[in-house]
Amino acid sequence: MPSDHPNRKPAGRRHLRSAAVSIALGAVLFTAGALGLSPQGEATSKSPAVQGASAHGGSVDALQQRVRHVPADPQAWSALGMAYVQQARQNADPALYAKAESALRRSLKVRPSGNDHAETAMGALAAGRHDFTAALAWSRKATTTNPYSSSAHGVLADAYTQLGRYEQAFDSVQRMIDLRPDSTSLARASYMWELRGERSRARALMARSLRAASSPAEQAFAHAHLSLLALDRGDARTALREARSGLRAAPHDSALLEARARAHAALGDTGRAVRDYRQAIAIAPLPHYLLGLGELQQSLGRREQAREQYDVLRAQDRVRQATGAAPDTDAILFEADHGNPRTAVALGRQAVTTRPFLAVHDAYAWALHQAGRDDQALVEANRALALHTQSALFHFHRGIIHQALGHTTKARQDLGRALAIDGRFHPLHAPQARTALRRIDGTR
Repeated sequence: MPSDHPNRKPAGRRHLRSAAVSIALGAVLFTAGALGLSPQGEATSKSPAVQGASAHGGSVDALQQRVRHVPADPQAWSALGMAYVQQARQNADPALYAKAESALRRSLKVRPSGNDHAETAMGALAAGRHDFTAALAWSRKATTTNPYSSSAHGVLADAYTQLGRYEQAFDSVQRMIDLRPDSTSLARASYMWELRGERSRARALMARSLRAASSPAEQAFAHAHLSLLALDRGDARTALREARSGLRAAPHDSALLEARARAHAALGDTGRAVRDYRQAIAIAPLPHYLLGLGELQQSLGRREQAREQYDVLRAQDRVRQATGAAPDTDAILFEADHGNPRTAVALGRQAVTTRPFLAVHDAYAWALHQAGRDDQALVEANRALALHTQSALFHFHRGIIHQALGHTTKARQDLGRALAIDGRFHPLHAPQARTALRRIDGTR
């Protein structure tokens, strides 16, 4: 069984370390002749799941024409279903998931057995809906149907990761690399190392992912993630350079616009940051874009503008509740910081039951703290940092929880660690961390 114990090195980690060496040697031959949660962990329009599972895709219009003319083509139906999954994530439109399911069910009706493309896409669809137990079942089915499908092993890795089964996720990524060391597998390997606090290895693998990229979408993904990795170590200038490089090739990529917004904010250029956030939201009103812009506006004293973003977030969450979808970390953190902490606790409890991932434990911990339940909050905060993820936000949350419990030394360690990772990790919480440290040290 996988273990989250912080002092235990998982077996899968050893395997990927050797894989990283083989990639370093083999990438020269592969790319010369030949890629595709933050640690916030949310599935976004640029997640590895979307990259890998859509390898056999195409444009929605072209695929719709194909299935109209050849309705007995199971692969066209599965590709259309995966394209709808991509659109749903990119546009924050959960209604498209119903279209995706309809197309995929049609593919499975045409070819009920041996249809690993549709099974893989059903796994990606379930992951998009945050039903990771179903994602695990479908991806296991796909890897049984076709043990040599790199995409299926990628979706399997995503499901294991979000279910907190990290050793098995590592093993699945290793299998993906063994089958096809392309952009998608390199991106997932990078994320595995990022979760475990190995940021230099994560950067190296994502840089190889960029060099191996064979499409503008893969290049955009790699640049966006390299930008975020730079931000996570407090290097805003490198983050800005990576985002700009990606936007030259993909000027309407929302993930790159959000990355550039965060880089501008970290450099103090809040005017450009606000403009980039607004552009990203106009393309895809994803919850973490809305929350990021709202909290930036709030930090600038623009409460009315912040409230506009928060109102949209509330409307989105009402849609989520109506569809029965599971809450994500953005919804939990938003309620904890800007809404009702008791509601945040209920959302966190619901989320962590079905998705015991690091970022969910962190959000639940913060909700419990805001509701005054710090003993329980500390348990969840420790679970969030069980893999030693280098997250300034995670350390900040645990530091404030330690402070509330009177654990002065541990509070100082966590708050200092948060600011050492990135002194401007959050427009509201970074100043709060500095204030808390001054109070701990008795220098108000």
